[in-house]
Amino acid sequence: MILPTLRDTRLVTIRRGGTLTDTDHQLLARWAADCAEHVLALFEQDRPDDSRLREAVAATRAWAAGGLPMMQARAVGGHAMGAARDLSGPARFAAYAAGQAACVGHVAEHDLGAAAYAIKAAVAAAPHGEGESVRLDENAWQRARLPEAVRDLVLEDQRRRNDICWSVFDVT
Repeated sequence: MILPTLRDTRLVTIRRGGTLTDTDHQLLARWAADCAEHVLALFEQDRPDDSRLREAVAATRAWAAGGLPMMQARAVGGHAMGAARDLSGPARFAAYAAGQAACVGHVAEHDLGAAAYAIKAAVAAAPHGEGESVRLDENAWQRARLPEAVRDLVLEDQRRRNDICWSVFDVT
């Protein structure tokens, strides 16, 4: 589980007693979708006829645009994670990334799940000896796409949860 024991109220929606606005919640979802989509090909190499991950990324974006109820997006995310069940390596991690992205509407903190699993997918696909440089490159790619409005929040959350996210966000 990559969710913290103690929740940061800045990542809890106003409706649930936190301070996260709908606009920022939607930005987090779009960013998570970008992270997951970036590694979709790693899944599709193994399962070219399985559309569950693309559907999860589309559901994430549809939820963020107000066109899909959260519970439907979350269900699609569950199907994407189900695609990981009999896989290993990059394809498995890519499936989890897409599933996590689709669950951001339910719990905003799943944004880091999508990002972390995307990094794990990229590293698992890296040629021997290049995993660390690929991890840093994927981090840089993700951070370059962070919306300015939530950038500091996400970067602080990455520092806070790095240990429970397999230290993939460590860029020092």
